[in-house]
Amino acid sequence: MKGVWIALQFLTRLPTPRVETDAASFARSMRCFPVAGLVIGALVAGAGRAGAHVDPWIAALAALVLWIGVTGALHLDGLCDLADARGAAHGDRQRFLTVLADPHAGSFGVVAIGLQLIVKLVLLHGLADRAFWFPLMLIPFAARIGPLVWTSWLPPLHAGLAAGFRDAIGWRHVSFWLCLLLLLAPWAPALLAAPLLIGLWGLWLHRHIGGVSGDCHGAGIELVESGLLVAALLLSR
Repeated sequence: MKGVWIALQFLTRLPTPRVETDAASFARSMRCFPVAGLVIGALVAGAGRAGAHVDPWIAALAALVLWIGVTGALHLDGLCDLADARGAAHGDRQRFLTVLADPHAGSFGVVAIGLQLIVKLVLLHGLADRAFWFPLMLIPFAARIGPLVWTSWLPPLHAGLAAGFRDAIGWRHVSFWLCLLLLLAPWAPALLAAPLLIGLWGLWLHRHIGGVSGDCHGAGIELVESGLLVAALLLSR
């Protein structure tokens, strides 16, 4: 249970009981990231369903605003940093790492965040128009299996947050969550796209980045969520 509280403290802005932690317990909390995703998904779907009593666009906006608010835009920040670093590096690895560590947002990052928010808003509208709430509730859960896979698969890009998780995560933890995802898939078939999307992001990181960092995890979560929203919308038709 301690790992769940730590994961919620790290991945959300929800009020949680005060939990004393150290580096080892913080690293182990990654095993509970999908649990935090379930909480996020339930809140997002609830906000969307409430907004749907007014209008599908209001539902989409309510879901998106709560999605950003409950996560504190944590993963959007990772997407922003990675976009800036890729856009500015021009093949120079040292410049890539320097820009990745820069807390300031550049034009590439701002554009990436803007596009991501537009994509999510439009896709959420499509799901709201069809009252497709159950798959929406599970999408944040499925996307947060990704960091477990990428941590087990890829070397740390640098000594930082992602490097601390590596020794605490193994393929048995990945297998547990993937099995649960498969058990839920009959009620939300869009979840079956999650392993493919997670694998594709891992391959892209392996080929173009050569490792994984906290920003890569955040960007991957955002992109996998968008991909799953597309899958859910296509299946809703």
